[in-house]
Amino acid sequence: MGPGEADLDRAAAALAWRLPDRLAPLARLAYNYRWCWLPGGSDLFRSIDPRRWRLCGGNAVRLLQEASTEALMSAADDSALLGTAAALEQMVRDDLAREPSGPVTPDRPVAFFCAEYAVHQSLPIYSGGLGALAGDILKEASDRALPLVAVGLMYRRGYFRQRIDATGWQQEYWVLTDPERLPAALVTGDDGLPLKVTVPIGDTMATAQIWRVQVGRVPLFLLDSELPENDELVRWTTSRLYDADPDTRLAQYALLGLGGVAALQALEIDPGVVHLNEGHAAFASLAQAQSAMNGGGRSFDDALESVRQRTIFTTHTPVPAGNDTYPPDQVAATLRPYLDSLGIDADAVVRRGRTHPDDPGEPFGVTQFALRTSRGANGVSRRHGVVAREMWQGLWPGRPVDDVPITHVTNGVHIPSWVGAPMRALLDRYLGADWARRADDPETWRALEQVPDEELWAVRGEQRRRLVDFVRERSVVDRLARGDARQYVRSAAQAFDPEVLTVGFARRVATYKRLNLLFHDPERALGLLAGDRPVQFLIAGKAHPRDDEGKRLVQQMFALRGRPGVGERVVFLEDYDLGTAARLVRGCDVWVNVPRPPLEASGTSGMKSVLNGGVQLSVLDGWWDEGYDGANGWALSGEVDGDHGAQDHRHASELYRLLEDEVVPTFYDRDDAGLPREWIARLRASLITCGPAFSASRMLADYERKLYVTPA
Repeated sequence: MGPGEADLDRAAAALAWRLPDRLAPLARLAYNYRWCWLPGGSDLFRSIDPRRWRLCGGNAVRLLQEASTEALMSAADDSALLGTAAALEQMVRDDLAREPSGPVTPDRPVAFFCAEYAVHQSLPIYSGGLGALAGDILKEASDRALPLVAVGLMYRRGYFRQRIDATGWQQEYWVLTDPERLPAALVTGDDGLPLKVTVPIGDTMATAQIWRVQVGRVPLFLLDSELPENDELVRWTTSRLYDADPDTRLAQYALLGLGGVAALQALEIDPGVVHLNEGHAAFASLAQAQSAMNGGGRSFDDALESVRQRTIFTTHTPVPAGNDTYPPDQVAATLRPYLDSLGIDADAVVRRGRTHPDDPGEPFGVTQFALRTSRGANGVSRRHGVVAREMWQGLWPGRPVDDVPITHVTNGVHIPSWVGAPMRALLDRYLGADWARRADDPETWRALEQVPDEELWAVRGEQRRRLVDFVRERSVVDRLARGDARQYVRSAAQAFDPEVLTVGFARRVATYKRLNLLFHDPERALGLLAGDRPVQFLIAGKAHPRDDEGKRLVQQMFALRGRPGVGERVVFLEDYDLGTAARLVRGCDVWVNVPRPPLEASGTSGMKSVLNGGVQLSVLDGWWDEGYDGANGWALSGEVDGDHGAQDHRHASELYRLLEDEVVPTFYDRDDAGLPREWIARLRASLITCGPAFSASRMLADYERKLYVTPA
């Protein structure tokens, strides 16, 4: 039994104790997130008490803690529910019993470090795309039986929650999360007390306890500094994800990297590969070097080289602001007690975090340090690999750009997590048994050529209808909370239509994502909302609390809400999270993505839309640069232009032209059977070409083949 498994079992047993005996399988299921990507898993828990399920945010443990006695007794008398619970529990048992596979072994697994994980909306330790990708990697590793353990932080307040005020300005607030109400258990030692690790950060000793969250076969270990032995500043380290205070952020990175390695050692896990997912965990290399120095008597240089041989690094952003840097003095002050214990001068570390080590005016960058201490590195799409090699060429002076040792592994998405139930049922019928485990094989998807147009279109209609039902209810709540006029509140609830072409734009609101292109020409944008072939827009996303430019983009959009048609056909969904994202990618007909090239490293929301029969209208950047073939969607030019104003004008004009002249007619042109044959052909081509290419199974296979294999 692995570290923390017995603690999870005890937590499940304690939960089962308050339930009717026949519901004990539900308690065991609740403590393993494997239920959330099993068909029928969410429906099983929802059926106990739909209202309480919604109020709990889909948290299965909290549901069983809070459900009324009447609801639990009714569930215990429901033979169909009990049969489903038993079947799902057996599926989880069978899954956990499979033999491991891949280039690593259970005694030397991959240790995956990341600052955020979007496993499920009930575990609010994520902000956006990086977390969604990390969650999908954990789930896919479980499906592939790849031995992998994950390390992160248990943020007590998570990422900020969003509310748009009456002026259209984003307001932020945070909600405290109680880990005792999550499907998580404190890892204990042989003495039965919580297992803890202590690392020096600055002039204090930071102590952290370790929570275990089970994601199928994969354990996720989360460090938590909310302890009485820590002072308030140390406790705050695991309070907010991506805290805006630079000192707190650096302390988080130190706890994640230094404390994460210490936690693995305390758990007696010796990884064969350490995978740093973005630079936030870069100090893990320093902590591993400490072990090599203390255990083998090596010099710092030799120890770092041994660490480098088992460390890989994934960079996710070509945006400079996404690669954190710090003044050398700040880094030295944060790490000095740790380095002093090893007899290492801070300059030896700071130099490795500069592109030009001998430049005293250059700050320390976590990305540079991670690149210098990894045997292999990758970008997250083919184009991003090119951009990353150009961006970091200075770390390998004298090498041509093409020889910079940064490859690429294009992102993919975990299909069972993102595909809607109607589409899943269709794929189950036509792709054959166990098709999800063959999802990276193009032959698997060619069976879709045999699906009748009527069935594909019926699935799209059902998923759009479900989304529209959600939007009608949600828009009323959001608008009432803003204090909007009653007529405006009612407008979308009355007019949003399951038969209307539905376009989605949902992502982090940053200026380079260019939300403003949708309304660059207000009259043309408003024209799309009117007439007998209208378009309805769904928009969602959060701007960083300190990104006033991003907030202004949202406010500019809200300035149009008094114009004809906007209230009825344009809905901004507040507080974008994993649950809202799933609804949007399943229901939207067209997914729009218009970042400024080449600043989109990959993107994954469009991949999720594709799996549900959505069609892409995107800039040729990130994943779409390698996914678009001319017949499976629409594309805007991916050229790089230093004149941003001129580029925005061109791209906005082309976006409107494509919508007016191609997208709208293709969706609404129907034959005698009432079917848009050309549209169906395009979405079928999209599924067949993009399904295997952008699945998480293909992504993990690439990691295994390119980076997880130990070099000779």
